Amino acid sequence: MKSKNQSMDMTQGVIWKQLAYFALPLFLGNLCQQLYNTADSIIVGKFVGKDALAAVSSSGNLIFMMTGFFMGLFVGAGVIISRYFGAKCYDRLEAAVHTDLAFAMVCGVLLTLVGIFLTPQILVWMRTPEDVLPQSIQYFRLYFMGSLFMIVYNACMGILQAVGDSRSPLRYLIISSITNVTLDLIFVGALKWGVNGAAIATVVSQMVSAVLCFRKLMQADGPYRLVPKRIRFELPMLKQITAQGIPPVCRTPSSPSPTWWCSPTSTPSAPMPWRAAAPYAKVEGFVFLPITSFAMALTTFTGQNLGAGQYDRAKRGARVGFTCSMLLAELIGLTLLLVAPPMPSPLFNDDPAVIAIGVRQTRTEALFYFALAFAHSISAVMRGAGRAKMPMYTMLVCWCVIRVTYITLALKVWPDIITIFWAYPITWCLSCVVFLLYYLKADWVHSFQKAH
Repeated sequence: MKSKNQSMDMTQGVIWKQLAYFALPLFLGNLCQQLYNTADSIIVGKFVGKDALAAVSSSGNLIFMMTGFFMGLFVGAGVIISRYFGAKCYDRLEAAVHTDLAFAMVCGVLLTLVGIFLTPQILVWMRTPEDVLPQSIQYFRLYFMGSLFMIVYNACMGILQAVGDSRSPLRYLIISSITNVTLDLIFVGALKWGVNGAAIATVVSQMVSAVLCFRKLMQADGPYRLVPKRIRFELPMLKQITAQGIPPVCRTPSSPSPTWWCSPTSTPSAPMPWRAAAPYAKVEGFVFLPITSFAMALTTFTGQNLGAGQYDRAKRGARVGFTCSMLLAELIGLTLLLVAPPMPSPLFNDDPAVIAIGVRQTRTEALFYFALAFAHSISAVMRGAGRAKMPMYTMLVCWCVIRVTYITLALKVWPDIITIFWAYPITWCLSCVVFLLYYLKADWVHSFQKAH
């Protein structure tokens, strides 16, 4: 099942064991990745102050939105590569790898330019409070000077994951996270560089992970080996990658409750709800990582098995994935509900008002995580099957249009932050109904057979 390259052939073996074996390193890797901005927030909040913490948190939201746009594009590359790997079509696999890296480098340069020149206006559009705007601009601009490293790393990581290697990216993220925390303590704690130090620490740690991952692909002796002089665009392959990647872009971000993305950023009691959202979002982001990782494993599993013509196995894997993901999500939700009184952790903010708002959000949303897990899982399967448009349309309508409409109208009747919190369980469940009806009606495996 595994080679010395650490790739994994997911077309054979016990399904639930393969999904769990592949998802565990993904979870640990995503956990390390979360530590980037979280370490900045903790250290900045302790050594600099609340305004600096708010600046890093607001910049973190914008970073997630902007980088999520480009990272979504590379979902398409992962799907294409996993299919060619499963089908053992190695010439097309090689073309996909090198086109993917060429695309990543161009995207990295573009994101750097956008981040440096458009930062002030974008932060104003996001209604960043004026008292933290200057520091947010500083952090954001410095952070995006490392965009090339961040995007190249994610492209390389996606290639390794598509061929079943989820452990190498984990090792590199651990090294990168340790680097990030160490430099945060030096630059922010010892040298007193403030938010600038936090941004520089993150950029350096991203460079470390990108170099390590790029080197791993260059040294691979499998069909996905990276040869730098072959990095170029193959236009038909680029078309395939973008066709698969654009739909995930349109449904980014996928965090449990991205209030900052498609909801009003202020309520009658602002700015306290705005400041309270950041600590809760970080806590929720950590607890939902296992479900996100399981969904990523499902995409690779589906892509490899459909590419290999293992259609019945792909169906069985989907059912196993739905069940495991929903059970895990509800277990996490119940656990979070039980520990809600001290949440969000004083590690991020010890203001009683902030903690109280976080507790209210937890008690509103936690029991509905099963619905979000189902939505993520079925989206993952559809992406692996090359049908990414359906999840895109469903999430755009349910998680954006309907959600914003509900919030806009409901706040006029119930002007309370709890009204916004309820928008998430309501739209999660609505999207689940749509997904279930589609899954039961559409023969996605037969459609894949006809197309290939």
